[in-house]
Amino acid sequence: MNISQAAQQTGLSTKQIRDYEKQGLLPHAKRTPSGYRDYAPTDLQRLHFIRHARDMGFSLMQIGQLLALQDNPTRQSRDVKDLTALHIAELDKKIASLQAMRHTLQIWHDQCTGDEQPNCCILAGLVGKE
Repeated sequence: MNISQAAQQTGLSTKQIRDYEKQGLLPHAKRTPSGYRDYAPTDLQRLHFIRHARDMGFSLMQIGQLLALQDNPTRQSRDVKDLTALHIAELDKKIASLQAMRHTLQIWHDQCTGDEQPNCCILAGLVGKE
């Protein structure tokens, strides 16, 4: 299967697939006699894994760690769980930060008169003069 077909089947772009290969997340693809990449079913499984891990918000470094664990038949599920727990903690921090941003923006929005006057509490808040 060529790179375009692999991209279509996995929902990734050809650029992403090439990047994952460069970063070592995906083994270098075999080449056809004409020099085109030729992906095997195991490569597609790995690309699906990478895509799903990205959809879950894992960083490329974390995905590398998860793939190493996936490839290790003597892995311990504890290691996967520990890595996931760290990611969940990071997500919780991001969620709290986003909620705080939303709260501040909502206050500014609610205080804005939204009329023809030039004064704007939203702009003042962004400048730091709330």
